[in-house]
Amino acid sequence: MTVKKIAILSPGDMGHAVGQALSEHGFELLTCLAGRSDRTGALARDAGFRISETLNELMVEADLLLSILVPANAETVAQEIAQSLRETGESTLIADCNAISPIRSEYISHIIESAGGRYIDASIIGHPPGRGVPPRFYVSGQYADAMLDLDGKGIAVKALGGDIGRASGIKMCYAALTKGTSTLQVALLTVAESLGLSAELREELAYSQKSVLENMESGIPRLPPNAHRWVGEMEEIATTFAAEGVTPHFHLGAASIYRLLEQTPYAAESPENIDPNRTLAQTITAAAAQLSGETVEDTDDELESNGAN
Repeated sequence: MTVKKIAILSPGDMGHAVGQALSEHGFELLTCLAGRSDRTGALARDAGFRISETLNELMVEADLLLSILVPANAETVAQEIAQSLRETGESTLIADCNAISPIRSEYISHIIESAGGRYIDASIIGHPPGRGVPPRFYVSGQYADAMLDLDGKGIAVKALGGDIGRASGIKMCYAALTKGTSTLQVALLTVAESLGLSAELREELAYSQKSVLENMESGIPRLPPNAHRWVGEMEEIATTFAAEGVTPHFHLGAASIYRLLEQTPYAAESPENIDPNRTLAQTITAAAAQLSGETVEDTDDELESNGAN
């Protein structure tokens, strides 16, 4: 079967960029915006998606549906997809591309396949298309090879065999390092701020860990607007680790750090309107303020009076 029409739920930051890239390579992109935010609707229209009125209409038309969501919503949307599969009698290819544990992917595969769908375990590593090297879509399962039609079309597709859980598993291991490391950095910097040692620690890092400091300065200010998405991802990683006999506590702690960042005023931004001028120091003082009960305005005023940047 050749894939021509691709549905994406939901065309957010990653989903709309993937859709736009695939559209530029000749695929027809579809979505359903029922229950989605105005922001998602705007992104979908800007990326050239054709909007279906109902999920059933989408299911009838699409050759392949990519689920690209906040991990915490993956199972709920899978249930909605399954209901639509039953109502339409379709056997659509359903690729769950969310950052979920192999255990959850296996469970979702049963939800989809019991409703007549053909399930693909998938995961995404990398930035949205158009922001450097193409993202890698890892895929596994009986129907995974169908995704190879998309390889080189703005994304890279890497097949990992016929077992459900392999594609989701590699994402869990990778994000455990990348997003997990970011939370360790936020945690230690927040503690240094609380101890009144931020300037001294920064001086030492500039001397002995210059590249790490530079990465923190560019990366950490961008975390708060994404924190709500990554709480669930850290919990899925913790589940994955526990299932393999490794302590889950690293990433349960990481989830708590993303919850802390989610409480800061900067979390109200969207990925499209992150303040490019926000500094590492401002981000960390905002996080520390949540622990101390201060307001971010108080800490920003203190930063300015001290000449910090």
